Amino acid sequence: MGAGSVRARYLVYFQYLGTDFNGVAAVRGVQGAVGVQNYLEEAAERLNSVVPVKFTISSRTDAGVHALSNAAHLDIQRRSDRPPFSPEVLTEALNTHLKHPAIRVLQAFRVPSHFHARHAAISRTYLYRLATGCPRPDRLPVFERNRCWALQADCLDVAAMQEAAQHLLGTHDFSAFQSAGSPAASPVRTLRRASVSPDPTSPFVLPEESRRLQFWSLEFESQSFLYKQVRRMTALLVAVGLGALMPAQVKAILDSRDPLGKHQSRVAPAHGLFLKSVLYEGLGKRKWPEEVPACTLSG
Repeated sequence: MGAGSVRARYLVYFQYLGTDFNGVAAVRGVQGAVGVQNYLEEAAERLNSVVPVKFTISSRTDAGVHALSNAAHLDIQRRSDRPPFSPEVLTEALNTHLKHPAIRVLQAFRVPSHFHARHAAISRTYLYRLATGCPRPDRLPVFERNRCWALQADCLDVAAMQEAAQHLLGTHDFSAFQSAGSPAASPVRTLRRASVSPDPTSPFVLPEESRRLQFWSLEFESQSFLYKQVRRMTALLVAVGLGALMPAQVKAILDSRDPLGKHQSRVAPAHGLFLKSVLYEGLGKRKWPEEVPACTLSG
C-alpha cells in the first residue's frame, strides 16, 4: 500500500444480459471467450487505483444466464492526495467506462474492509421464465428470444408443479440436483421458497399472438445453491407440468441423492434463467434510484 493512501471497499450491484458472455466470472487466456467480470475490471482500470481492482463476485452464473441484480465487492486504493470515491461517483464512473451495452452497474455502497460479497449474502433469488404455446423457438417474438425457455406444449399443469415444488422446500441434501464440477463442500441447502405462477402478458407480444403464447415464472430462494441446482429443479418441475413425471416422483428423486439417476439428466436451458436478487443484512431495505426497477431488490 502506498504511503498515506487509503483503501476503500465497496459493494457493487450490477445487471447483465448473459447471451454474449461465457458466464459472469472472468475468462483468462481463452480466445473468443469473455466473462462479465472482464468488462467490469476493464472499466475499473480507468479509476486509477494504486493497485489493480479485482471484483469478487457474489454469485457465479453460467454462460447464457442473465442477472437482474448480481453483486460483487472491490477495493479501490487512491493516491494519498485523493479522497475515496463516493458510491454515487463510483457507480457513474464504472458505467461511463463499461464497453459492453449488456452490462450496467446499478448502485454501490461503502462497506467494511472485512466484508465479503459471497460469504455475507443472506439470500439469493433466481427467476426462471417459461413460454407455452410456441411450436418452435423461432415463433417467439424476437425480443423474447434468449430470455425464456419456449416449450412446444400449449399448457402446463401448474397445480401439479406447485405440488411438486413443495417437496423441495426446507433443508435437504440436494445431491440429486447437483451437476458435476460443483465446488460445494456440502450438498445440504435450505430452499426457502419455490413458486410457479403465470406472468403478465409480455409487452413484446402482439395482440394476435397473446391468445397463443403464455409466459410463466418459477422463483427459487435460498442462501446459496449448488451448481446448476436451479436449472435441474426447473427441468423436473417442467416435466411434472407436462405430465412426464408425477409430483411424488420429485420427492423420490430428491431422497435418492443420486445425480446420475434416470431423470436427473434434465437441465433447463441457461437462457431462461435470471439471478433476480442478492440480499445482505442491513442493505436489503435500501431503495434504488427511481430509474432502477424495484425488481432488483425484491426476493
